[in-house]
Amino acid sequence: MRGARSAGLLLFRRTDRGLEVLLGHMGGPFFARRDTGAWTVPKGEYDPAEPAWEAARREFREELGLEPPDGEAFPLGEVRQSGGKVVTAWAVEADLDPATVVPGTFTTEWPPRSGRIREFPELDRVEWFALDRAREVIVTAQSAFLDRLAEHSS
Repeated sequence: MRGARSAGLLLFRRTDRGLEVLLGHMGGPFFARRDTGAWTVPKGEYDPAEPAWEAARREFREELGLEPPDGEAFPLGEVRQSGGKVVTAWAVEADLDPATVVPGTFTTEWPPRSGRIREFPELDRVEWFALDRAREVIVTAQSAFLDRLAEHSS
């Protein structure tokens, strides 16, 4: 994981209740019963030869099964997560119906050392969150993206 890089798009919308962001709940058995720290910007790993912006758009398609929005994007910079992964994100103002998401999948051995390979969704659900609630559930390091979005949007 150390040295791994991910890129993603953080969608946001303005509502009468304030700013909301679209987060995905990480799929798979490890996060199935977790809420706090189990929500993330839709993102994925990329090779250093691929531009991060292109990777963010590709990963949006792969993670959500939808085309990324065409709105103006602004950079939210990078954060380093506790496992060492560096995540780069951009914010895009757009609306999206979470019911239209068709998540990508991954395979893993489950239960561990069982020899059984199972398929799980990359994101098992996608929801809109007010910023305060998003800060409670997002991967800790990624909360900096929410702060930067709030600062940019004020």
